[in-house]
Amino acid sequence: MLKKSIVKSALAIIGVFLLASLFAGCSSGSEKSAAPAQPSGKQEVTVKVGAAVVPHAEILNFIKPKLKQDGINLEVVVLDDEGQLNPALANKQIDANYFQHVPYYESVAKEKGYNFAVAAKVHVEPIGFYSQKLKSKEELKEGATIAIPNNPSNEFRALALLQANGLIKLKDGIANFSATPRDIAENPKKLKFVEVEAAQLARSLPDVDGAIINTNFVLEAKIDPKSALFREDANSPYANDLFVRKGEENRPEIKKLTEVLTSADVKKFIQDKYGVAVVPAF
Repeated sequence: MLKKSIVKSALAIIGVFLLASLFAGCSSGSEKSAAPAQPSGKQEVTVKVGAAVVPHAEILNFIKPKLKQDGINLEVVVLDDEGQLNPALANKQIDANYFQHVPYYESVAKEKGYNFAVAAKVHVEPIGFYSQKLKSKEELKEGATIAIPNNPSNEFRALALLQANGLIKLKDGIANFSATPRDIAENPKKLKFVEVEAAQLARSLPDVDGAIINTNFVLEAKIDPKSALFREDANSPYANDLFVRKGEENRPEIKKLTEVLTSADVKKFIQDKYGVAVVPAF
């Protein structure tokens, strides 16, 4: 009898534990089903874009909040020497750069071994002729000195602008957006040319009769772009583009960046902030 009582007691204890486990399991299961699983947050992606100070970095900073909402942390990288933005992209220090047009890129790509692609055309900065001494191009005297950019693509661009305004005539058959004063076929005013680093052209104005300056450097120097005696029109082929390494154009974060960078909001921002100095190219 004693043995049977012990067995019964043991079975009763085991039963209690089994029931407790069963209820605990039910309780746990019901708690899980009552609180639906939260969707896992998408991890933020950082995109580094190298840019010129004005207007490029300003435009990129304008779109930062929108990209943040889409899970992209845009890091704008500004270097003292813009010439290092292509090496930085080639060496994967940045994901894209935004400071150059296709003719400039093509003038350096082969020599440097760059293999980039245009992800988006963003804006044109109409290059213009500025002077602290003249009020109109008609005041240009024989033998006047004009400062022009010393890099191949912008040098051609400057000479082409002078040709479009009837001041010189270039030789026929010039290709690849490359020309120097040696390629001038006709120069009725016997104009003299000084080749200057593009970023230094604004500083050269007191020493020359005029200079042809890229608008980003005009803006940086706090010169009113409306003061240009003449400038390119909006049909210029020199659109400033967002460049990426070839094959990376379809990265989701790059596609989102280009989408926002060429949106109606950015077009309005450019028009409102820069007026004639910067023209949307999209």
